[in-house]
Amino acid sequence: MTEDDLQQRDVLHQLGRLLSALNGYSNGIYLTTSKPKDEPPPPPPPLRGFYIHGAVGTGKTMIMDMFFSHVENSRKKRVHFNGFMLDIHKRIHRRKQSLPKRRLGKMFTYDPISPVAMEISNETCLLCFDEFQVTDIADAMILKQLFETLFKTGVVVVATSNRPPDDLYKNGLQRDAFLPFIRVLKESCQTICLDSGIDYRRLDRTAAGKMYFLTSKPDAEAIMDALFDELALRQNNVTCPRVLEVQGREVTLEKTCGSIADCTFQELCDRPVGANDYLEMAKVFDTVFIRHVPMLTLSLKDQTRRFITLVDNFYDNKVRLVLLADVPLDRLFVTAGGEDSRDRQLLDDLGLGGEAGERLTLFTGEEEVFAFQRTVSRLMEMQTEMYWTQGDRSSR
Repeated sequence: MTEDDLQQRDVLHQLGRLLSALNGYSNGIYLTTSKPKDEPPPPPPPLRGFYIHGAVGTGKTMIMDMFFSHVENSRKKRVHFNGFMLDIHKRIHRRKQSLPKRRLGKMFTYDPISPVAMEISNETCLLCFDEFQVTDIADAMILKQLFETLFKTGVVVVATSNRPPDDLYKNGLQRDAFLPFIRVLKESCQTICLDSGIDYRRLDRTAAGKMYFLTSKPDAEAIMDALFDELALRQNNVTCPRVLEVQGREVTLEKTCGSIADCTFQELCDRPVGANDYLEMAKVFDTVFIRHVPMLTLSLKDQTRRFITLVDNFYDNKVRLVLLADVPLDRLFVTAGGEDSRDRQLLDDLGLGGEAGERLTLFTGEEEVFAFQRTVSRLMEMQTEMYWTQGDRSSR
């Protein structure tokens, strides 16, 4: 935290009041469904949380983590929003799988969303989300029901985001069905803008050494090889391929040694892998080399989305990155590069021609352009000595 940043101090002051209310807080009174004969008066309204938004690098995550660490309540959880939604979909799938098989001609409907929300409410009374963002239609369509139940059962939410609530899922498919969630969110969380105009990750910090290399430099590969060998010597392990089990699938990484993985961009972002795979990697590895990262353009939106997700998950779990890229970091993603022919085909198949289709972020790349500002900011911090020290798991 920066002492002369008045916006940060104001946010901390407001979170401090919530902190006092949360110490010893329980949402048990909102979970009771049975009504005794002598019905007591209704409980007070649940505590309101906070939705903190602003530009990249302004200290949102740091302040939320500071708040979370001081909450004296065992029923609290801090999670990247991406990881939270993955867990929600797993729980929904598990509940659907546990249903008895339907008999021929016997139809019934089952809505698992509210029961899953009740599971969460029974486990925790405080949820802190980093990087609250909605880019997936599968997430967008269930958020209102999910969070309406969480809020009614007294779960307090504190979230950070780069977008104000009204811009969530902007220009997304079927956004009209998503808009009621924004109303629910704003009713249960006070909105705070933290945007001092300073990206603190870009300020001068002590570098851990050179961790971003350009393929145009003739000795770049050799330097990365030497760095890998140096780190591998401390592993007391052999260099070999490793197979990760992720939800019944196998993800093979060709070159690993203990807690170090040496990968190519093609391995990590140019095949159908996603947040689950990156989270599993973050559990296993504390240092990941990624070689041959190309200049990312709108014609590589799938790969760009995966790279953004990879960096978000690695950053959240303090995984250290060493990159070998075709271009400098500030030119890693450019909006030039033309339209993806698959996008045009999909627009035609959906019957979304003209201006309406062109506005959808799924096709415009607007979401990638917006999110990549965060990616660049985080990659800069991930090269600092402080970040590398925090990510060293050898002493744990």
